Amino acid sequence: MSASPAPSQHTALVRLIDATVQFPGQGMPTLQKINLEVKPGENIAVVGPSGCGKSTLLRVLAGLLQPSDGKRIAIDEKTCTSSGQKELAMVFQDARLLPWRTVWGNMQLPYELTGEAVDKKRLEELLELTGLHKKDFHKYPRMLSGGMKMRVAVARSLVLNPNLLLLDEPFAAVDDLLREQLNLELLKLQKQFGFSTVLVTHHIGEALFLSHRLFIMSANPGQITEEVPIPWPENRTGDLRVSPEFAQLCGKVKHLLRQL
Repeated sequence: MSASPAPSQHTALVRLIDATVQFPGQGMPTLQKINLEVKPGENIAVVGPSGCGKSTLLRVLAGLLQPSDGKRIAIDEKTCTSSGQKELAMVFQDARLLPWRTVWGNMQLPYELTGEAVDKKRLEELLELTGLHKKDFHKYPRMLSGGMKMRVAVARSLVLNPNLLLLDEPFAAVDDLLREQLNLELLKLQKQFGFSTVLVTHHIGEALFLSHRLFIMSANPGQITEEVPIPWPENRTGDLRVSPEFAQLCGKVKHLLRQL
């Protein structure tokens, strides 16, 4: 399988133009005039205070929620079909595994929902790439650790080979050491399969480690107040997190968040 392409400067998988979300009876918009585009092969992170609309932003990007004003320009269908990829997939903070199904049964769910034939070889490959062993395939969610559940959730999200993976604080419930390991595994998968990501997280180190661009949001209303370019090389290792440059940029982002 080919490596991830470098983020393109001229194309976008999905684009928001002055997107505003205001729910009925709400005095102030949840999101106001959001301008954001996701390029092929790009990793974007979004940070901001609780309640600023980060999860709502993901729902708009996914097409699950239409803007009250402004536009969402959908992923180009030709881009999707020419590569054999589907549009997008989403991973939540809760792994959302069906408790009455085994790992293998949960992995088959995307095929059942789309009516496609099950590709057993792909399911095995994805599970193994995310660190699960064949002895785990027939376990039920109650038999899995939190980290294993998230590995299954990420693997399941990639079953239909999406162009774009939306991540809503997927590693919030695991400890820092496991989070760092899962971050590295996610980068490895992204490099191998070439999908783009938009990550919502409260963890600044995670956001800086995983992204090409980081966006800071303010609340009341939810707006993008700052775009932070990330200077790290593509091939990132855990050593990056202990570098002075990493600590300096973490400090800068924390300062920007404190000013909101």
